[in-house]
Amino acid sequence: MLGILYAAVGAFTFALNNVAMRRGVVTGSVLQGMAVTVPIGGLSFLIMAIMFGELYQLALFPVMSVAWLAGQGIVHFVLGRYCNYKSNQLMGVNLTAPVVQLQVPFAMLLALVMLHEKFTALQAIGSTLMLGGSFITQSNAGQGKKQAPAPTRGPTALSPEVQPTLKPSFQPRVVSGYAFGLGAGVCYGSSPLMAREAFLHAPGVSSAAAGCVAYAAATLFFLLILFKPGSWLGIRSTKRENLPWFLASAALVAISQALILQLSLVFRLFLSQLINREHEVMNTAVIIGAFTAVLGSILVALDTDQLTTFLQLPLWFADLLRYRLAGE
Repeated sequence: MLGILYAAVGAFTFALNNVAMRRGVVTGSVLQGMAVTVPIGGLSFLIMAIMFGELYQLALFPVMSVAWLAGQGIVHFVLGRYCNYKSNQLMGVNLTAPVVQLQVPFAMLLALVMLHEKFTALQAIGSTLMLGGSFITQSNAGQGKKQAPAPTRGPTALSPEVQPTLKPSFQPRVVSGYAFGLGAGVCYGSSPLMAREAFLHAPGVSSAAAGCVAYAAATLFFLLILFKPGSWLGIRSTKRENLPWFLASAALVAISQALILQLSLVFRLFLSQLINREHEVMNTAVIIGAFTAVLGSILVALDTDQLTTFLQLPLWFADLLRYRLAGE
């Protein structure tokens, strides 16, 4: 029961992190947000390693393990996070989340090709639902949110010549947003396999110490971006109104790093409506697509044998779900 609670809290804080970052990049830039979240993330893991008495383990990592963790940190915390934040900026959290969620089937594909893990009919169904949910959310994405029309009668009415044209208050840029969302999914889906390789070379070390190594590499890599002309000036021009949102996102993502559940996709819908109502797309397609993607991610993550036993499914149906489409 405690594990379920931790997972739910992790999902909630991860969702709130995305919503807070979304508010920050409405008037700020993605680089400004990353300049806050990446270093603070590394500092948070360093503090956790000290609190848990695991700081000494930093000296136990072999070279290959450090190399894998460095790659994982750059891919996940810099490249993946940039794509995720940029996609949120372009088309909002509600439309981005189901696309980024495709990291799960992508990770399974990599595990199947590289590690020869099994891929059952149940996981195929889950992957199909996740893909379907992602496309459903995009079906009405271009409509945006409409502003209330100006009154045509009464003392405040405008003449037809001067009445403003009805325009959407938030118009998502779906094509570029979808591309960055897929980029985030690829980065987030591949980074767990890199972390797995790192732990194979350093069995028994803690995740807090590993996070320190990964974030250190990510921070050093991000510092290279400052050599691009105009980058440092853009980061220094961060608006005071955006700084609390970036700081909140940095703290929340550090809290949620350990345990993240796919339920975070549902939390994002409600939190984005609460905080970013005017900067999001919310319609029936988004809701259906999100819950479809959540259902698919749950089916992908569940162990087929445990599920069929728990539900006491008929033998023929259980055998169908256990059927291996690929893998050893």
